[in-house]
Amino acid sequence: MKRKAKSFRFKLWMYFILFTALIFTVLWLLQTVFLQSFYNAMIIRNTKDTAEQIRTCVDCIGYEEQIDNLTHDNTLLVFITDTGGRVLYSSDAFKGLQNQMHLKDKKSENSGNSENTGKPGNIDDFEKRDKKEMRGGIYRNLPEVYEDFLDTILDSETGTAEYTDDSLYIYGTVIDADSEIDRRVLYVSSTIDGVGSSVSIIRIQLMWVTLLSLLAGFVLAWFLSRRFANPVGQLTEKAGKLGEQTYSDTFRKGFCSELDELSDTLDKTHEKLMQARDFQMELLANVSHDLRTPITMIKGYAEMVRDISWEDEQQCREDLAVVIKEADRLTALVNEIMEYSEMQTEGLRSDLVPLNLSRLVQKTADSFETLYKPVGIHIERSIEPDVYVSGNSGRLQRALYNLLDNAYRHTDDSKRIDFSLSIQDTMAKIAVRDYGAGIPQTDLPHIWDRYYTARQRKGKGVSGLGLAIVRQITQMHNGTCCVESSDETGSTFVIMIPRQDDNARRSDNEILHQM
Repeated sequence: MKRKAKSFRFKLWMYFILFTALIFTVLWLLQTVFLQSFYNAMIIRNTKDTAEQIRTCVDCIGYEEQIDNLTHDNTLLVFITDTGGRVLYSSDAFKGLQNQMHLKDKKSENSGNSENTGKPGNIDDFEKRDKKEMRGGIYRNLPEVYEDFLDTILDSETGTAEYTDDSLYIYGTVIDADSEIDRRVLYVSSTIDGVGSSVSIIRIQLMWVTLLSLLAGFVLAWFLSRRFANPVGQLTEKAGKLGEQTYSDTFRKGFCSELDELSDTLDKTHEKLMQARDFQMELLANVSHDLRTPITMIKGYAEMVRDISWEDEQQCREDLAVVIKEADRLTALVNEIMEYSEMQTEGLRSDLVPLNLSRLVQKTADSFETLYKPVGIHIERSIEPDVYVSGNSGRLQRALYNLLDNAYRHTDDSKRIDFSLSIQDTMAKIAVRDYGAGIPQTDLPHIWDRYYTARQRKGKGVSGLGLAIVRQITQMHNGTCCVESSDETGSTFVIMIPRQDDNARRSDNEILHQM
């Protein structure tokens, strides 16, 4: 049960339910508890705004009609009195409605009379009747509390007063005039208990809406949690089999782009894990033989020195030389394996910078020739000046050294190596040629494979990783590598790398610092 409570499906379902409950809680508070307060505040603000409109239009021509319309539209009771409390004009919502009905009747009867007699009609008769009915603008009697409210208005510093109880809101203000005698007082009132009867209706309606919505929310939350949890569960199961033979790359895509990208990432990770596993198995299967040979020889010659030749100084020196040679071979083998493994892990690097490839090629040739000078190696050079590429100087120098070392191991007795750098269109071409016996045509497609040299070319290389490292470094620089070989002319290994234009070159000091 504890595990189920922590599951993605359960938590998503609970969050959705809590969200739904929160929404309806807020809705209940707004529509029931705070509805009356909101309603009262709106009525009070609307009453004050209407009073301000009446105060500004009371001296306009035809103000009676404007006041009647305002009282009708806002359901208000309005009195305009003098400072003594005598009513000058009164209006309410019913009067506004009655005036609008009379206006419609006037227009219709006026239209009928015009059609019958051809005269303007009986507009004067209607005006007389309206004035009689309105009793000189006094439509209703003042409330009993008006005298006290009037005193409050006149005594206030601002010339305004307000009164509120459970069912009524009253607002009064003084209408300024040119003289103290002509001052008038505006009285506006509105009922504020109109929403009370609606609350119970809204509450019952909300109850049904809430029950139905919660039920729909439960169903929708269950559906969504199931919809989300299923692909997540599939990806979890898929991730648990990464690197195994039973791993399945089938995943139903289309639910959401993030899960689709996660599935693709898992597939790529599985491919890399399988490559690493294959590399590990290949390392154990192929390198074990290369490791066993130098270790066996080191152990054998060390035992010979201990048991046999330790008294014979000349023989002891020869045996120790073999031990040192095999130890160096073992060290070189381990270094190449570690270097290749590091490059496999790094993949494509982004630390490529503009560098002078001509200077790098010249420097590598000098270093190699100095190193192998005791054995008579001679390097024929043909280097195009000022060839720039975007690359890593350390990695490129390692690739060039491997090619030169490979040429040295397979050249003929002349011990000559041709080393050239030229330009072909947008590419920089590096070629290393030896004058050995050449490579069989059946071996050429596999010459760049890991360990192939050590297995097929009778162990002349250290580990068989030299050319594989060259290919890996070339690919890191967006280049290509190839080989041409024959029994008569030997083998030529070629690296092609994209050139940099002149604008991308750095200063010589920066290039020297990188190299």
